[in-house]
Amino acid sequence: MGILEQLVQDIPIPKMVKVKQHFDNQQIDDLTQELSKRLHTERIEQRIRPGMEIAVAVGSRGLDRIVEMTKVTVDFLKEQGAAPFIVPCMGSHGGATGPGQKAVLEHLGVKEEVVGAEIRSSMEVIKIDELENGLPVYIDKLASEADGIVVINRVKPHTAFRGPYESGIMKMISIGLGKQKGAEACHQLGFKHMAEYVPAMGKVILDKMPILFAIATVENAFDKVARLEVLLPNEIVEQEPDLQKLAKASLPKLMFDQIDVLIIDQIGKNISGDGMDPNITGRYPTPYAYGGPEVTKMVVLDLTEATEGNANGVGTADFTTERLVDKMDREATYANGLTSTVVGPTHISTAMPNEKAAIQAAIKTCNILDFHKARVVRIKNTLEIGEIEVSENMLTDVAENESLEKASEVYAWHFDQEGNLTQ
Repeated sequence: MGILEQLVQDIPIPKMVKVKQHFDNQQIDDLTQELSKRLHTERIEQRIRPGMEIAVAVGSRGLDRIVEMTKVTVDFLKEQGAAPFIVPCMGSHGGATGPGQKAVLEHLGVKEEVVGAEIRSSMEVIKIDELENGLPVYIDKLASEADGIVVINRVKPHTAFRGPYESGIMKMISIGLGKQKGAEACHQLGFKHMAEYVPAMGKVILDKMPILFAIATVENAFDKVARLEVLLPNEIVEQEPDLQKLAKASLPKLMFDQIDVLIIDQIGKNISGDGMDPNITGRYPTPYAYGGPEVTKMVVLDLTEATEGNANGVGTADFTTERLVDKMDREATYANGLTSTVVGPTHISTAMPNEKAAIQAAIKTCNILDFHKARVVRIKNTLEIGEIEVSENMLTDVAENESLEKASEVYAWHFDQEGNLTQ
């Protein structure tokens, strides 16, 4: 046993209980049919001419039903006589390389043979204008050469700033289509100004590039599509703020104001651009966003397989495991900080030898007198919080909240001989 494990070996870990969190589960039952119906209207069909080559911009986020939505869109464009192709629309993600961004889409299931369109992935961009302050506005060169561009994205709160346009269609256009250079330009003056520059750059691209329409979704607390809109360029500017308000109202949350220790099993870029959604954890990478619980200490235990070593976000936690650090692709991780200019999330938090030691370290340092009374919450990731685990001393909070339901008896933690969780 090393010195770190010795320092925490006597720290008690409280017994836990499973708890269901109840959120509004309203969703669109047949999303493919609904999208097809909204596309097959005169207002959309009249924008497509036979023979047009159309770039369909698809991002790296784990949108609900992204494969089906992409395929329905591709099929619709083909029916109108157009020749669609897929363009990865994800700023610097995928290691900021063309092959890397194509691989991200394929991991999401957006494969050429599935959606019926070629994926053309390049980091080459062209500068189409600049803002009054001199910030350049870029767009993917392949998309710029197309006869039309279609954008697919979810509208939701951003993790590092607040404004009428946060994560959504305008950000997809300004940062996603701008690739690494566009993302870098938009982030250059920091998140303090993002609420201004995201729509400003987006409007420049809408004015100068052939954006045909956008498919915007808002997801419920279980990450299922609850609202779907097909928006013309002018409608993107007008309607996205209202979709953003709906997204904020639909956001899932941990229904506790104060948590001593928050344990997150997995983080990854397929979960959130920040590895874990700060809107859930209350741990933001900048001072320009807010909300969520007050968490004293946070632990992340592992990376998702789909993140391919990108550990962006681990730096916002207090503790992690040596296993997670060993899995890190530092180039992919650090590329996020170099692009966004926010490098705190790419730092490596205190890495403990195993999961048990990491959890004990968080309890030891959560600044309470009686460690047996630590308020501990464990979640799989920030996308799946319909069922969570809480320490038994939080059952009073559960009983007092009609949106919470006890879902198991109290049980102890189980660790293997290496000190890692067995369940």
